[in-house]
Amino acid sequence: MRNGALSGAVIAVAGAGGPAGRATLLRLADAGAIVVASDNDPERLAEAVDAASFEHGGATVVGDTVDLLDRQASQDWANRIEKDFGHVDGLVHLVGGWRGSETFTKTSLDDWDFLELLLVRTVQHTSLAFHEALQRSERGRYVLISAAGASRPTAGNAAYAAAKAAAEAWTLALADYFRKAGGAQGPTSAAAILVVKALVHEAMRAERPNAKFAGFTDVDDLAQAIVGIWDKPAAELNGNRLWLTEKP
Repeated sequence: MRNGALSGAVIAVAGAGGPAGRATLLRLADAGAIVVASDNDPERLAEAVDAASFEHGGATVVGDTVDLLDRQASQDWANRIEKDFGHVDGLVHLVGGWRGSETFTKTSLDDWDFLELLLVRTVQHTSLAFHEALQRSERGRYVLISAAGASRPTAGNAAYAAAKAAAEAWTLALADYFRKAGGAQGPTSAAAILVVKALVHEAMRAERPNAKFAGFTDVDDLAQAIVGIWDKPAAELNGNRLWLTEKP
């Protein structure tokens, strides 16, 4: 077993194949966690898992291709993790995507149909699949990555902002479940929201060397903030938005 702040913790990462997922797998592995990653793209997932395993020799980082739009597949994934490792201490929800329009008038409801599945339905499925296991854990955490636009939508981002706001509301309902399950002693598990304006990574900076990316959060900083979630008491975290960018 690796030493670290998260030594022995079993943490699932949904949507692990992208840049934020890669950074998160690395940070969690470095902190000593057992990391179970999922993505709907097996090639991207394998690359992310291999990178984290290579960087941190001895760490347990495994991947599982899961269709999070399938309710039963999501539940089977949660059950499999708990059966294989004995407990589940976290679910980090990194499934993302964006569509927008030039103006509000030009908004396509096809964008909403796409984003509702990607940004809302996957949150519904993972939270319903993992909430009982997280409540059984002594340090259960559900972490949603959201966007500042959910609190202050712009005209061309109606579908995206509405989907993010819905995902936040669903996560806050999960937080209320943890609050009630904790009873008079307070919650022992927590659902929290990390809010960014947007994310930036090394490849983006290489493609646009003159861009300032003002207010953006680097994926490495996001990953560090995710690891830090387990440093805070459940009662302090539960039902709260943690801002990694300026509030709108």
